[in-house]
Amino acid sequence: MTAHWTVEPGRPATLHAPRSAGTEEALAWLASAHTELRAGLREHGAVYVRGLPVHSVDTFARVRDLLIPQGTPYREKATPRSDFGGGVYSSTDLPAAQAIRMHNENSYTLTFPGLLLFGCLTAPEQGGATPVADCRSVLRALPAHLVERMRTHGWLLKRTYSDHLSVDWRSAFATDSPAEVERYCAENLISCDWRPDGNLRTRQLRPGIIRHPESGEEVWFNHLAFWNEWSLDEEVRETLVDELGHDALPFNTAFGDGPPPTRDELDTLNGAYEAATVRRPWEAGDLLLVDNIRSAHGRDPFRGDRRIVVALGAPVALADCRPTTPPAADAPHATEVVTFHG
Repeated sequence: MTAHWTVEPGRPATLHAPRSAGTEEALAWLASAHTELRAGLREHGAVYVRGLPVHSVDTFARVRDLLIPQGTPYREKATPRSDFGGGVYSSTDLPAAQAIRMHNENSYTLTFPGLLLFGCLTAPEQGGATPVADCRSVLRALPAHLVERMRTHGWLLKRTYSDHLSVDWRSAFATDSPAEVERYCAENLISCDWRPDGNLRTRQLRPGIIRHPESGEEVWFNHLAFWNEWSLDEEVRETLVDELGHDALPFNTAFGDGPPPTRDELDTLNGAYEAATVRRPWEAGDLLLVDNIRSAHGRDPFRGDRRIVVALGAPVALADCRPTTPPAADAPHATEVVTFHG
C-alpha cells in the first residue's frame, strides 16, 4: 500500500494513508510507515495522518502503542479531562465555546511528554480544530528584548488551587494527602503555601527557552502567555481580579526577574504564535502526531459533538534540553514566606 504527503500553506503536513480493508491492515501499514512518519515529524514538528479507520478508544490505543509505546503520566493537572483508561484521555473537557491558546504540554514540569498523539473519533460540525505552531518559528519571530529576558530569567508560574475555580489540589496532584503534595513539590522544585481556607498556592520558576534533545534546535517552550491574566477574556479578567486580586488568580505568570509581561508584550507573544499556526479541520479517523518540544498546540471553539482523544508519551527530562536558566522553586527576587502544612 502506498501513501502520499501534502504540505499546503496554513495546513499541517499531512500523510494520506491508502485505503485499507480494516483495522489490522491499517495498523500493519502504519507500522511500515513509522520511519517515514518520524522523518516528517522531525521536519515539520507535527503531522496529520488521514484515512485510517480509527473510530474507537481501543483502536486509538493500539495506534498509540505503535507510535509512542512509552507513556508519560499527566502531572500537575490543570484542566479537566476524561480518563478512558490505558493512558488515553479526552483532549480537554473545557466548554466548547472556549478557545484554548497555544501551549506546550506540561512545559512547567521537570519531565514532560516528548510526543502527543491526538485522534478524532467524532468530528465537530463546525470549528474545533487542534491548531499547531512551530516553536522554532515563534522564537525567531519574537523581538530580541523579550527573547533575552526569557533566556536570562525564565518564567514564573503562580497557581491557586480551589474547589470552585480551575482544578482543586486533590485532582491536580492525584492525592488526598497534604504531606504527599508537599513531598511532590519538594522533589519537583515547587514552593507551596497552604492558605487559611485549606486551599493551596504554588510557585515554580522554569526556563522558557530550551533545546530539542535530538536536533539541538532552540525553541520557545513555556506557558507564559497561555496562563497570563492578559490572555483572559477582558470581562473575565476584570471580574476575577476584582474578586480575588492578582496574587490569587487560578493561574498567573511573570518573567523570572519579577514584573509580569505587559498587555502589549502579551499581544506580541500571542501574535508570534498566531503567525506560526497551521490548522486542519478534523475528520473522523484522523490522527495528529505532535513533537511537543518543536510544536505548541491549542483548540478552536466548536459546535456539535466533538470526541478527540489524546495520549502522552516519549518522556523527556528538562535537564536533557539544555535549559537557558535552571528550574527553581521560586524566582530569586521572591519575598513571600513559604509555609508548609503540618
